[in-house]
Amino acid sequence: MPEDLTQLQLLTELEPVAEKELNRHLSLARDWHPHDYVPWEEGRNFAAMGGEDWDPEQSQLSEVAKAAMTLNLLTEDNLPSYHREITEYFSPDGAWGTWVGRWTAEENRHAIVMRDYLVVTRGVDPVALENDRMTNMTKGAHSDDLNGLLRGVAYVTVQELGTRVSHRNTGKACNDPIADKMLQRIAADENLHMIFYRNLCAAALDLAPDQAMEAITSVVTNFDMPGIGMPNFRRMSLIMAKHGVYDIRQHLDDVVWPVMRKWGIFDRTDFGARGEKAREELAAYLEQTDKDAARFEEQRDRFLAREAAKRERVNA
Repeated sequence: MPEDLTQLQLLTELEPVAEKELNRHLSLARDWHPHDYVPWEEGRNFAAMGGEDWDPEQSQLSEVAKAAMTLNLLTEDNLPSYHREITEYFSPDGAWGTWVGRWTAEENRHAIVMRDYLVVTRGVDPVALENDRMTNMTKGAHSDDLNGLLRGVAYVTVQELGTRVSHRNTGKACNDPIADKMLQRIAADENLHMIFYRNLCAAALDLAPDQAMEAITSVVTNFDMPGIGMPNFRRMSLIMAKHGVYDIRQHLDDVVWPVMRKWGIFDRTDFGARGEKAREELAAYLEQTDKDAARFEEQRDRFLAREAAKRERVNA
């Protein structure tokens, strides 16, 4: 039985792929500027500058949009933690180091533009948002999945695609063309980031099939979005799921399955005993998750029907 490749061997063997994907990314990435996506004319001073502090009635966002924007922004805010974790498993030199720096810089734009939008439009309470940012960043990222190079690239592939879906649906939930355009721009970045990690993971599957398959199965079957440790994560994520911003069905059908098909997970013939075992475990998990998604959708439909009936009674 061949020995597993070490982290150093994986980094060395995959560096040409990382360089190729970095160059592809740089050729496709579009420069944009956060200030171009913020309606500055809506801004006004807060009390410390002689104006008026935030009041809930000032927000034009629904509770769903508030929850989604806050969760997505706090996730982007925790970028230093993600940078630290990824740098630990990637090399700080060569293509690896250049990618981590570029990725960090691009992700930071997302936090800048989202916060500017929310503060200028008074979409959410800026004091509560800042307090949550301090708590979230002090705690750091939920990083159990970023344990080793293979688990790291598998995790970030799924996470980046999930974030893309969440941002696009959040834009729609905001019912504001400015927010929608801004979040579409962010989602386009996330898609390019996902492709980098997805292609890197595909190369790892070819290089070390059993190791990579075990890493993928471990990540998918234990997946949590990186914001899981932030304040009010459960409440905000539940609101998003109930109203179709990001739910278990979307995670399965729009995130996990597209990646599995791209990697050819259930068509590959190069796995040994360990890889086959991991693939069988993944298949069983996906089958059960499909059932869980159907059950959640039924419960959500009943909940939304009750809410609609309640509104009708109130408005009657």
